[in-house]
Order: sequence, then C-alpha cells, then structure tokens
Amino acid sequence: MKEPPASEQLAVEREILQTAPGGGGSAKIPTRTKLAYGFGSVAYGVKDGGLKYFLLLFYGQVIGVDQLLVGAAILLALVSDAFSDPIVGYWSDNLRSRWGRRHPFMYVAAVPISVSYYFIWNPPLGWSDQAMFWYIAILAIIIRTFITFFETPNTALAPELTDDYDERSSLLSFRYYFGWTGGNAMTVINFAMIFPAFATLAIPNGQFNPEAYSFYGLIASILIFTAIMVSSIGTHSRIPHLKSPPPKRDMTLKKIFSEIFETLSSRSFVALFCAALVAFTASGLAAGLAFYFGTYFWGFGPEQLGAITFGVFISAIIGAVLAPIVTRKLGKKRGAIIVGLIAFIGSPMPIFLRLLGVLPENGDPFIFWFYLIANTIDVGLIICYQILAASMIADLVEQSEVKTGRRSEGLFFAASTFMRKWGEGFGIVVATVVLSAVGLAAGAAQGEVPDDTLWRLGAVYVPVILSLWMIMIFFISRYELDRAGHEDNLRKLAERRDTAAAE
Repeated sequence: MKEPPASEQLAVEREILQTAPGGGGSAKIPTRTKLAYGFGSVAYGVKDGGLKYFLLLFYGQVIGVDQLLVGAAILLALVSDAFSDPIVGYWSDNLRSRWGRRHPFMYVAAVPISVSYYFIWNPPLGWSDQAMFWYIAILAIIIRTFITFFETPNTALAPELTDDYDERSSLLSFRYYFGWTGGNAMTVINFAMIFPAFATLAIPNGQFNPEAYSFYGLIASILIFTAIMVSSIGTHSRIPHLKSPPPKRDMTLKKIFSEIFETLSSRSFVALFCAALVAFTASGLAAGLAFYFGTYFWGFGPEQLGAITFGVFISAIIGAVLAPIVTRKLGKKRGAIIVGLIAFIGSPMPIFLRLLGVLPENGDPFIFWFYLIANTIDVGLIICYQILAASMIADLVEQSEVKTGRRSEGLFFAASTFMRKWGEGFGIVVATVVLSAVGLAAGAAQGEVPDDTLWRLGAVYVPVILSLWMIMIFFISRYELDRAGHEDNLRKLAERRDTAAAE
C-alpha cells in the first residue's frame, strides 16, 4: 500500500489536533488523582517483588527444581513479552471505546493476573522437573501478558494527565512510591509474619516451608486485584479529559510496523531503551541474588532480613521526595547521571569490603546496621533515578507528536514495560547462571554453604553488577531532550492547534 500524499497526511494531523482533548495540560494535578494513579503500581510492585526476590528461591531451594530449568522457564516467558508489549501499547493508542483508550485494558487485566499469580505459588506436588518447567513457563507468560494489559495503559496516563516538565516527575514519584512500597510491604509481611508463622520443628526457618508461599500467593493476589480496581476506578472520571485516538485509517501490518518504527526511532529513545535494558538486567540480577546474599553470605535471619526490607519504605520516601527536587535543580538527564553514579557505585560496596576482609565476621552487630543503613540510602537513590528515567520517557511523547502527528503514550510505555520486564527477568536468568557457576547447590540450608563458594559468589557478582551499571550510565548520557527542548515541543504543538483552529 502506498503512503498517503503530503496533503492527506497534513489533513490527518489536523484532524488529530482538532479532535484531541487538551489532556491534563500544565495545571497541577489533584492529589486524589495522583493517589489513584500511583496506587495502581502496587499491582506491578507486588508481582515484581514476588517474581524477582522469591521465585528462584522458592522453586530452587524450597521445591527443589533445577535452577537452570527455572531460569529457562523465565527466559521463555520473556520471549513472549517481545510480542505482547508492543501489540498492547499500539492497540491502546488506537482503541476507540466509550471508556477511552486505556481503561478497557486495565479492567480486563484484573482477574487473569490475580488468578495466575496465585497458582504460581501453589504448584502441584510430585511433578518432574520437566513438568515443573512448563508449569512455571505457562503461568509466567500469563502473568507477564496480563500485567502488560494493565501496566502499559495505566502508566501511559502520565503524559496525558499533564505536559508540565516538573509536574510529570511529581506524578511519577507517586507511582514509584506506591510501586516500591506495595511490593516491599508484601516482602516485609513475609519475613515479619508469614515465614515465622509457618516455622515448624521439621522446618525451623519458615522461609523454606512451601505452605508459607501458598499463603503468600493468596494474600498477594488479593492485593494485586485491589490495586488494579482502585486505580482504574479512581482515574475513570478523567476519561473525558484524556487524549482521543487518531482518526480511523486504512491499516496494514506493514503500516503498523512502519508507525511503530517511526515513533520509536529517535536517538533519545534508543539511548533510554538501551540504558533501561542494562539497568533492569542489573536490577534483576541484584534482586534474584538478594536473599541468597542476605541468607548465606551475610548470615542474616528472617527478622533481620525483614528489618532490612522494612528500610525500603524509607527508601521509597527518599526517592519520591528527591526526584522532583533533582528535576528542578539539575534537570532530568544530568540528575539521573549524578544520582545514578552515586547509587550504582555504592550498591555492591558492602560485598566488596567483605571480600577485602575489611568488615568484621558475620554475627557482629555492626554488620547488620552497616548493611541496613547503606542499603536504605542506596535503594532510595535508585528509586530517584528510576523516576527521572520514567519522566524522561514521558517527555518523548510530545517530541514524537511533533515528528509524526500522533500521540503514542501507550507505545512508549509499552517499550518501558518491556524494558523493565525483560531486563529484570533476564537478570534473574543471569542470577541462575551465577549460582550454578559458583556451585551453590539447590536445597542448601543456611550455614551449610562453604566459605569459598560464598567468596566466589561475591567475587563474580561485584564486577558483573558494576559493569552493567556503568554501561547504563554511558547510554543515559546519549539522551538529548532537556527542559528547553520539551518546552519548544509544546510551543510547536500549540502553534499547530492554533493553526488548525483558524483554518
């Protein structure tokens, strides 16, 4: 099919500009809208916290499935994301319904996510490793697909609710605060309540009792469903004020892929895409090994791990408060680089100091407090970085609209969801390879892992995680859009609307 002539393309762009509502504009967003929008990320936070921190430990150490098979199942689910994420993003940009472009997807996702998440923590008994591989893979694909149905349209509301450079960082601070807090709350509940409640004479550490994870799956599924419905209903009243889909046009598969490529081909987006893939791979690796390090490397008990995890509540406040300040004072790109360098160099520092023999032996009270304080501050800086990066993606929406004449929030945030899911999932796969390489056996109890195995674990982890973070900083430095560029894009779009109105 031939491309439409220039006059037809201009007519399409004029119709978009004439029919699209103004969106949130530059006005301050009501706090109740920020709360409803932000609370939706609890669903992703709970899902993400479980799959990142507990899935590998649950199936590898509690159920006894080969860790490489668990990693392979996760990798298979990641491949499905390569298809589902861009489809959902493009679809939500172009959907026509009385509930707008985004909300139908959000409502549809609630039940499938909740049900499948429950069953992944309640596996059948007596199945072979090969059968468990398919069980994990199929449920992981269902979970990841339907979390895309919610997370991508829900997150894409941000650039529709406001086009203000600073207000977007404020809005996304709510989202990341709730995402980290919600996911972390379930982790704290696990260590403070669920694991101790399921400790028995046969299994003194409830962290290794499969019934504990079954109960966790039930509570987490209910919370996921609640978060999705609260956010969907809480932002429903904003539907008339959001952007309209582009006019109906003849679409072919070639045309669809052409529009996707045109939208995502900017240098700044490519820089963010590469940076995010590397960053989330590092995040997934760190999360996949977090409780291995806490349990085996540092020798912390469930109560200490719960206290360290509780510190993330403070981290979420640090990141959410700091991000808007950094945006105003330094700008998003410069702020992301400075905050990122501090956070990512500090992240593996306690492990590095232990490898050098600087820190005292496990059991010394100093170890716990040093790790708790360092981890709380470091995670707060990482959350700040993530908010800045997400806000940078939101600013690309207007840059793309200037170039293409189309609003593509869903496509941009589908790419963001893909980067996050694929990167973190691949990071967990890398974690399984690391565990296998250093010889940490499946089913090993705390205190049974040889010291040389733990030393190798730290010696492999530190250079790998540092290399990933530094590669990420390099890519983020290639991002080009700043405050002045964003305001110039808004001015150009306003001029187009004025011209369309005059004509």
